[in-house]
Amino acid sequence: MITIVSGLPRSGTSMMMKMIEAGGIEPLVDNIRKADEDNPKGYYEFERVKKIDTDASWLDEAEGRVVKMVSMLLKKLPADRRYKVVFMKRILDETLASQKVMLQRLGQPTDDVGDAEMRALFEKHLAEIQEWLARQENIDVLYVQYNEIMSDPVAGAAAVNRFLGGGLDENAMASVVDPTLYRNRAV
Repeated sequence: MITIVSGLPRSGTSMMMKMIEAGGIEPLVDNIRKADEDNPKGYYEFERVKKIDTDASWLDEAEGRVVKMVSMLLKKLPADRRYKVVFMKRILDETLASQKVMLQRLGQPTDDVGDAEMRALFEKHLAEIQEWLARQENIDVLYVQYNEIMSDPVAGAAAVNRFLGGGLDENAMASVVDPTLYRNRAV
C-alpha cells in the first residue's frame, strides 16, 4: 500500500504530511525544496513525483510510506498498485489568496490569470479528479477539509488514523497543527 497526500497547491498538503509523519508513517521526501516563509515547517516534496509519466520506479520506495502528489498528477498513477489518498480540500478563496501571497514573495506575476478564471479552473479540475477517483478500484480516498483540521485537529487526526488502518499516534498528529500558520482565511 502506498499512502499519498494530495490536493490543490496551497490546500494543506504539507501540514497533512507532517501530521502523518508525526503519527508514525515515514515520508518519502528529498528535501530539495527547503522550508521558507510560505511553508516554515517544510514542503515534504519528492521531486521525482513530478516525472511520474516517464518514470514511476520511485513508487517502489513509496511502499509503506507517505508521499505528496499534487492532484493534477493523480491520473498518472499506475493502476497495478493500491493507494490510499488523503485528499486535502480548502475553501477556494483561501487557496487562491495563499497562492497569490506565495507568488508575490517569489517575485512571480500574479495577474496572468484572474481570480475568477483561476477559481473556475480549480473547480473544474476538482470535479473531474473527484469523479475519476470515484471510479478507481485500486484507490481509496479520504477527503479532508483543511479548515476543519485547523478548528479541530483531534477529530481530524482520528479520521485520518481510521482511514489509514489505525495504529497511528493521534495525539502526536494533532499536536503538529499550528494555528499561527493559518494565515489566508476566507472572510
